[in-house]
Amino acid sequence: MPMSKVAEPIRRSEDFLVFGSPLIGDDEKREILDSLETGWLGTGPKVARLEREFRDYAEAGHAVAVNSCTAALHLSMLAAGIGPGDEVITTAMTFCATVNAIIHAGATPVLADVDPITSNIDPKQVEARITERTKAILPVHFAGRACDMDALVAIAKRRQLLLIEDCAHAIETTYKGKHAGTFGTFGCFSFYVTKNMTTGEGGMVLTPDEKLADRVKILALHGMSKDAWRRFSDEGYKHYYVVECGYKYNMMDLQAAIGIHQLHRIQKNWERRRDVWSTYQEELRDLPLTLPAPPEEGTRHAYHLYTVLIDSHQSRVARDQFITAMTGENIGVGVHYQSIPIHPYYQQRFGWRPEDYPNSFRIGQQTVSLPLSPKLTDRDVSDVIRAIRKTLKG
Repeated sequence: MPMSKVAEPIRRSEDFLVFGSPLIGDDEKREILDSLETGWLGTGPKVARLEREFRDYAEAGHAVAVNSCTAALHLSMLAAGIGPGDEVITTAMTFCATVNAIIHAGATPVLADVDPITSNIDPKQVEARITERTKAILPVHFAGRACDMDALVAIAKRRQLLLIEDCAHAIETTYKGKHAGTFGTFGCFSFYVTKNMTTGEGGMVLTPDEKLADRVKILALHGMSKDAWRRFSDEGYKHYYVVECGYKYNMMDLQAAIGIHQLHRIQKNWERRRDVWSTYQEELRDLPLTLPAPPEEGTRHAYHLYTVLIDSHQSRVARDQFITAMTGENIGVGVHYQSIPIHPYYQQRFGWRPEDYPNSFRIGQQTVSLPLSPKLTDRDVSDVIRAIRKTLKG
């Protein structure tokens, strides 16, 4: 008997579609070359420029550039005086960095479940977990969708709690005309390579309070006084003094050189991701998948992630089988995220059980993120859709 022919993958292996690949232009390359030629590789004028321009973009009071969103979260909690004996309530559906930053600050993370439709933290769950030890609420604008900030701000104000926003997915996100990251005491952003604007590795802290911004800046560079940052300018040498035990969390000019031009193209890149997001919504609606809900009225979605839910009872394909099949078609996909309580470390340290956070657990077992980048061509998007159809057809 003749052997059955194995179907060829949608794309050739050499054309593997890398999930989250950034779009880097000639402007970034020239800016990096300028840094190399001038010798400003570490923290210098380009970092200061990115801070000013990001502050103005977000219509915030003050901005401090750091080397990651994890650093931004950690420093924000330290600057706010959060530490041992305090509790911080955050979402069970997030990257581990959100929870780890709370632990690094010496505080205790307390998890709240998420809304089953938006994957954002449920304000009612937050309210139910407040104790006399609660010091702050740390919401995550998941996938670029704004949290219910009216409810969260009201809870924080009524219970006299700090509000620290994790905006790793939410650079362009707005809620009723106001930028994510400007509702609370701090807003923390990520410029990791897969984010909507990148510096390779990097982050930013926004705050309306100048004194808090100064403390973040001091903590980010070994605890050295503000004059330490001025040493990296061309204004002449300034002595520094160590005023507390800080960290090595500063951003370099080489990173800021990329970020400056990424920020300049933020609107254009957002429009492309919106178009890809809309194409997925239209072309996948007849398939046995749960697609993202439309953006809420009065909000601007950052379109950072396009997540679908794979229910094996509905699609007859398990989530991990779907991922394997898509990879076999040379399409890179992601998982954002398995719920926090599923990880062994947190189970052992805090006794968390996934089933105690049912919405986060279900989403974490079913979610898959499809490629969503301004670098995607129309053919790339078509290939993703064809690969999904092929995979679900079995």
